[in-house]
Amino acid sequence: MSTPLPAPSLHTARLRLRPFEDSDADDLFALQSNAEVLRYWDAPPWSERGRAEKFIAACRQMAQEGTGARLAVDRVSDGAFLGWCTLAGWNPVYRSASLGYCYDAAAWGHGYATEAARALLRWAFDTLDLNRVQAETDTRNAASARVLEKLGFVREGTLREDCVVNCEVSDSWVYGLLQREWRYA
Repeated sequence: MSTPLPAPSLHTARLRLRPFEDSDADDLFALQSNAEVLRYWDAPPWSERGRAEKFIAACRQMAQEGTGARLAVDRVSDGAFLGWCTLAGWNPVYRSASLGYCYDAAAWGHGYATEAARALLRWAFDTLDLNRVQAETDTRNAASARVLEKLGFVREGTLREDCVVNCEVSDSWVYGLLQREWRYA
């Protein structure tokens, strides 16, 4: 039997990370249906709005099952929905989890992904007794690789021809961050 892991509400100087609400469906669909945003994603852009409701339900299920937390990210200054950040696949036996995120193109280049992930990692390392967090990114996604490296992740290897993105075979980099390497700054 699993133990629920309530999704936290976290705040940074510029961002609010919070559990998804039903009212996020339109913003979420706009994000996940954008081909530019998902150009390095391992799944095609959404074509049906119903996917947003299923995603939000899956977020709640993740919390109920105690396997992680997927949070909506809003900008504090105007309340704009910027995207989401997740800590998934939490395994209390191995003390491990995976980090992921997705942001609207208008949010790129402002440090929001790094700021939000840092807040989520702080919560995760403090709350879940993690030893390791893993993340993967398409090798062509230099911006995502920079986010992970700013957070202290170490590139550990390449998964060759790991994904098919837009009918194109692509490689992924695997990154790891250990508890003893984690720094809040």
